[in-house]
Amino acid sequence: MSGPARRALLSCNPKARNGGFSLDEVRTILRAGGIEPVDPPGEAKPDEAIRALAGEVDFVILGGGDGTMNAAAESLVETGLPLAILPLGTANDLARSLGLPLDPLAAARFIPTAQLQPVDLGWVNGHYYFNVASIGFSAELAGELTSEAKKRWGVLGYAVAAVRVLRKVRPFGVTLEYDGKVERVVTIQVSVGNGRHYGGGMTVEQAASVDDGNLDFYSLEIDHWWRLLALLPALRRGTQGKAADVRAFKTQEIRLYTRKPRPINTDGELTTETPAHFKVMPKILRIYAPPASERSGSSDLGEIGSRLLGSTPRS
Repeated sequence: MSGPARRALLSCNPKARNGGFSLDEVRTILRAGGIEPVDPPGEAKPDEAIRALAGEVDFVILGGGDGTMNAAAESLVETGLPLAILPLGTANDLARSLGLPLDPLAAARFIPTAQLQPVDLGWVNGHYYFNVASIGFSAELAGELTSEAKKRWGVLGYAVAAVRVLRKVRPFGVTLEYDGKVERVVTIQVSVGNGRHYGGGMTVEQAASVDDGNLDFYSLEIDHWWRLLALLPALRRGTQGKAADVRAFKTQEIRLYTRKPRPINTDGELTTETPAHFKVMPKILRIYAPPASERSGSSDLGEIGSRLLGSTPRS
């Protein structure tokens, strides 16, 4: 291959579900494709390594799950470095939304010839996110779902944790301000999506994409916890907005207020709390991914979660 090799920071989160994956073959694949992998300095976390090596590499390859990508988003925006993804997490919802290979070696083979795609980020209270931010049920689920559970159970860990949370969930009031409107709702969850998939393969909205310049909002305004079980197939497909007890719309900016502060789950991590100011940041980042026309909308992870939760009325 002619020309100098591109240099890429290769940084993996050892705490990700597959964080112990050997990178030897990944490095071999990258070098064969004209990419020289650069290790992070010392034991630097991915965001620290990105800032430290910003002037020495052409792009960043991050190995981990959605939490790893979330934690690195700010440093990627600050440095302007493009991102390539090695899916090593539990759900890998961002990789799924982008139509990337979910096998790490297949993902490594994809990187050398991949084209950069501009993507949006969600923003809430100064925190960037790729997939979805939620208040209520999903935030409580994020607090319940430990890294140990994800390592042990994989994507089924979401369903196991949901079993414990669902019967404890209680409706709460939220005031919405968006597009010149003010609305008051009573809900068990509000979600503000930037991408397509979240929560182990659920879909925020069937036509959503990570580069459409919109936030997709929905609110589950249900009376009984068992109604959530009935909605699971729609939540998997992203058609929940058609239900009478689900409020859904698109916007570019929204503010949410609750009577007392409530934690906000961004890409599976609790990062901030209400009151919350959400915005979409259009095409603020570039990722090596297939073009939008080649991305699949399927989600077998959601199928697993739906079957398990649907067969066992709990959490």
